Amino acid sequence: MKYIDEPIRKYIEDASSGRPTPGGGSIAAMAGALAGSMMNMVCNFTVGNKAYQAVETKARKLLEQGMDLTEEMLRLAVEDTEAYAEVSKAYVLPRVTEEEKKARSLAIQDACKQALKVPSKVMEAGARMLSLLSELVEIGNKNLITDTGVAAILSLAAVESAALNVRINLVFIKDEAFVKEKGDWISDIEAECRANKDAVMEKVNKACGA
Repeated sequence: MKYIDEPIRKYIEDASSGRPTPGGGSIAAMAGALAGSMMNMVCNFTVGNKAYQAVETKARKLLEQGMDLTEEMLRLAVEDTEAYAEVSKAYVLPRVTEEEKKARSLAIQDACKQALKVPSKVMEAGARMLSLLSELVEIGNKNLITDTGVAAILSLAAVESAALNVRINLVFIKDEAFVKEKGDWISDIEAECRANKDAVMEKVNKACGA
């Protein structure tokens, strides 16, 4: 089901139900899409504003990038539900004979590797968004600086939530080198994103008198 074309209430109701999807991975991407919406709003209140003519070109570029990232997050919210379905299929494969057990194990390994690709992309998109927000907080319409803060908070939430979904898939993968490499990658991305979020929020909080 293409949830991005359905009423938001339908998405929330299905996520709240006993259905396996949409789950945490899709929700992580949706948080990223919401972050993008706030980033784009700030850009739209900056572009065309006479008070911000000096940063018009930069603001337009940020808006273009923000719109692209928002669309990517929406697409990933759907793709995550499809990836989970493949994992579910692998787990219900027969395991009576030794050959079946081996085939099932290999199918689970492959499905988990495939399943972590979507949340990995969510992490990458969230990291790019936070990098852009570090620029936007400097040039964006100051009347909407708290919305830039909301975007930063949601972007980090998307990254950290997606990281959980990558890590849980790594638990079932026996390729130690792959698991180690991916684990290190997650830590690096999270550290970078937290630093960018903190930098944005320092400016936001200062504007709020905190």
